[in-house]
Amino acid sequence: MKVIRRVLIAVVASIAALFASTGTSHAGLDNELSLVDGQGRTLTIQQWDTFLNGVFPLDRNRLTREWFHSGKATYIVAGEGADDFEGTLELGYQVGFPWSLGVSINFSYTTPNIAFDGWGLDNNVVDSIVTPPLFPGVSISADLGNGPGIQEVATFSVDVSGSGGSVAVSNAHGTVTGAAGGVLLRPFARLISSTGDSVTTYGAPWNMN
Repeated sequence: MKVIRRVLIAVVASIAALFASTGTSHAGLDNELSLVDGQGRTLTIQQWDTFLNGVFPLDRNRLTREWFHSGKATYIVAGEGADDFEGTLELGYQVGFPWSLGVSINFSYTTPNIAFDGWGLDNNVVDSIVTPPLFPGVSISADLGNGPGIQEVATFSVDVSGSGGSVAVSNAHGTVTGAAGGVLLRPFARLISSTGDSVTTYGAPWNMN
């Protein structure tokens, strides 16, 4: 029984190490950028609570990187005509890798996640939660080709309208396969107006060792 107990303790410790984070959570506002569009409105895009949790790949391949992504993108429009704003809110990554041969990058989004639509009552975000989730299951894959290089992949986009709103994602799953060496991920959020104005904010790079 003592031997079995020791084995169970070792297994639990191994599982805990497997899901240990490779980075530090960024609580609160991570980054933002503003732009005055052609109509004189100030467009602001923000990233909040960004956290990329790198884990040991299930395929045990040394050329695979696997992670889970949580975070929120928020946009704010100020100025005359802000309530009439229409556009697109995007989330994605810049992916950097030193060398590869036919790298394939795969993002898959599954619940739980939450979509926000507008500010709600008295700018209370809690009042604006939309159910069911806006993205119950969205996936995207892209062939990055041969490295070294930096590629940008928009993981998903949503049409937005009004003076402000947010989209949040929880435990989105992503992998990069076939990459020799480390992989850097730089998350971004982008607001594109219906008239073509665009503002993008980039977060700090996360190292997927």
